[in-house]
Amino acid sequence: MPRLNFGAFLAPHHPIGEHPMLQFRRDLDLVQHLDKLGYDEFWCGEHHSSGWEMIASPEMFLAAAGERTKRIKLATGVVSLPYHHPFHVAQRIVQLDYMTGGRVIFGSGPGALASDAHTLGVDPMLLRDRQDEAIGIIRRLFNGERVTARSDWFTLQDAALQLLPLQEDMPFAVASQISPSGMTLAGKHGIGIISIGSMSSEGLNALPTQWGFAEDSAVKHGKTVDRANWRVLLSWHIAETREKARAEARDGLMRHHNEYVAATLQRPGARPFKTPDEAVDKTAFSDGAAATIGTPDDLVRTIKSVLDISGGFGTVVGFVHDWANPENTMRSWDMVARYVVPEINGYLAGLRKSQDFVRNNREYFDRARDAVMSKINANETAAAALAVTKSPMLSASGSNVPDLDKARGRTAAE
Repeated sequence: MPRLNFGAFLAPHHPIGEHPMLQFRRDLDLVQHLDKLGYDEFWCGEHHSSGWEMIASPEMFLAAAGERTKRIKLATGVVSLPYHHPFHVAQRIVQLDYMTGGRVIFGSGPGALASDAHTLGVDPMLLRDRQDEAIGIIRRLFNGERVTARSDWFTLQDAALQLLPLQEDMPFAVASQISPSGMTLAGKHGIGIISIGSMSSEGLNALPTQWGFAEDSAVKHGKTVDRANWRVLLSWHIAETREKARAEARDGLMRHHNEYVAATLQRPGARPFKTPDEAVDKTAFSDGAAATIGTPDDLVRTIKSVLDISGGFGTVVGFVHDWANPENTMRSWDMVARYVVPEINGYLAGLRKSQDFVRNNREYFDRARDAVMSKINANETAAAALAVTKSPMLSASGSNVPDLDKARGRTAAE
C-alpha cells in the first residue's frame, strides 16, 4: 500500500485580544514543531479581511518558516490568483523556492473570502476564469517561455523569468470545495488538488464524485491526474482519552464556529451552538460528522474510512485551528505523529511480526536458557548464590534468562 503523506493547513485564527506579532511567532513555532515531528507539508493561505485571517502574503510567512525548518514542504494554501499580476506571482514563488532549498508547493485558488474580492473591486463571477488564465501563464513562465499576453486584467510583453524554479518540476495544486470548478481546473492542467470541502460531511460524501470531475476534465484536455497528488483536508484534535480531547477542544470549537463560521462568514445553514458540549457532539459525534475529537485510534479509523470512501489519495492534511490552547494543540500534533502516522503507514508491522515470532516460538530459544544454567551450575559460587536468590525479577530484560524458581527446585532435589 502506498505511503500516505501527512500535512497541516493553517486555519483562521482569532488574533483579536492577542498581540498579532506573538500570533505570527506562535504559528512559526508550530511549523518548526511539525518539521521536527516528520510531517511532510505545511500550508498557509492569503486573506485580507474578516478579522480572523492575518496572513496577507503566504510567501512572506513561508520564507520565514523556511529559515526555521529543514525538510518539510512549504505550500501556499492558497495564493488568490485573481488579485495579482501572474508575472509577479511567478517571480515570488520562484524566489521562495530558492530561499527554501526547493521545498515549495504552489497552491492557488480563486479567493475564498467574498470580502477580499469586494475590497479589491473584483467581480466574484470573474474569479475562477481568472485563476484558470493565470495558471496557464505561470506554467508557461516556469517552463522558460517568453510570453506576450494581453487580458482585461493584466498585460505581459516579452516577459520571461530571470530565474526558473529550483525544482525541476514545481508541484502545482488547486483548492477544491463543493463545486466541480477546482477539480475540473486540476484536470485541465494536469496538476494536484487539495480538497478543502472534505471538512464537511457533504464534502466527504462527494469525494468520489469530485475526483471524477478531475478525471473527466483531464481526458478532455489530454492530461492525466494522479491520486498521489490529491490532498484531503480533515479536522481533528487528539488526546490520550476522548474525555480529555473533548475538554480541551470544546470551548475553542464553539468560539470558532459561533464567532467565525456563523457570525462572521454567515455560512448558509450554520447556526450557533448553544453549549460547548453541543459543539463537540455535532462536530465530531453526530451522524456524518467530519471531524475527529478523540484518541489516536479514533483518528486512525477516520482516515481509513475516508481512504475507503474516496478510493485513495496521497496526503491527508489536518486543519490547524484554535480549538485547544497552544500547549494542547502542540500535544495533539505530537500524538498524531507518534501513533497515527506509523499505524496508517504500517511502520509498526515489522516490529509486531518480530514480537509475535519471539513470543510464539519459544522452543527455538530454550537452548539459550540452558546455556546460561550450564554456566551457573559449572561455578560452585554461582550455584550457591542461586539458592539464596530472592527474586526472579532482574533489572534488565533478556530472552535467555532461565526460570530461577525451577532451577532452585531442581538444584534442591539433586
